Amino acid sequence: MAKINTSILWGTVLLILGFSACTCSTEQAIQKVLGSSTETPVFLGVKALSSKEIEFTFSKPVVVSSINFDPPLEVQSISDGTSALVNLKGVMQGGERIVADLLVEDELGNTLGVLIPFRSRNERIPGLIITELRTEYANPKVEFLEFKTLSPGNLGAIRLFTAGTGMAEPVFEFPPTEVKAGEYLVLHLRTLDPASKDEIGDNLALSPGTEALPDARDFWVPEAIKRLRKTDVIILLDQDDTVLDGVLLSENPDNTWAKEDLSRAADILANQKAWLPPTGGSRSLSPRDAVPTKGATATRTICRDETVKDTNSALDWYITATSQASPGKPNSDKRYEPK
Repeated sequence: MAKINTSILWGTVLLILGFSACTCSTEQAIQKVLGSSTETPVFLGVKALSSKEIEFTFSKPVVVSSINFDPPLEVQSISDGTSALVNLKGVMQGGERIVADLLVEDELGNTLGVLIPFRSRNERIPGLIITELRTEYANPKVEFLEFKTLSPGNLGAIRLFTAGTGMAEPVFEFPPTEVKAGEYLVLHLRTLDPASKDEIGDNLALSPGTEALPDARDFWVPEAIKRLRKTDVIILLDQDDTVLDGVLLSENPDNTWAKEDLSRAADILANQKAWLPPTGGSRSLSPRDAVPTKGATATRTICRDETVKDTNSALDWYITATSQASPGKPNSDKRYEPK
């Protein structure tokens, strides 16, 4: 009779007992026996920290096995860890869209491949204010937002959100575009003419779309769907989620917001003091604090009074008279008077 190795036998028994005593998953049971994690790293996000630094964040420490960029970027060094910091030899253009393709590995050999787009750091954000908007559509006149630049800079990576379409994704993210102080920019919220092009260079007469002027800079949101409403919250953000400007709109002076996205967006403006109640203070914002939009039509737009100081409140705004919309030009001072 063969002699039994009792140490092996007891080791087997203990291993079986370890598994049978655990009501958790197989992966958790293995982790209990081995004393280590078998979970694959989870990718948490990417952010350009400067014109030469990119940070990739993971749920656990990793080593970057390989990394490539489109358009190509030359890597100087990589610091591994929970936050993998990539230093570049050259600088990235401000606000440029870049796709990173990287492979990482944790200490147990678990690997994760990541293919993720991001925007390079824009350190020259210009001062911007929203000056006019149209909430109603009447073909070929589409909804739009007009902006005026207060200082020179680069528009790259500035994001526009409208609460009516949800706050998960921006309605538009500006491409790298050099602007001067005093320019009018028009973001058309539908594209009806496929020949309409974003005017990111010196040629401001590039786009043939309806209401695209040869002396204003035009941008176009793809497709032709509703993206702005009479009751809405508009937020313009930089890469650090700082509000550059915002507008509160409401068709009726209700006490509360009808949708959670509207309430959350209003809180963002309130918390950063980017919109205030007409009477001042820092309380929560309700539809009563918004620009009244009941009289707005496709030809009666909502305009900022460009002759007065910005108070970040509904006091700065009015509805123009019929046929006085002026995208890409100074606002008309003729006001709509409801009967």
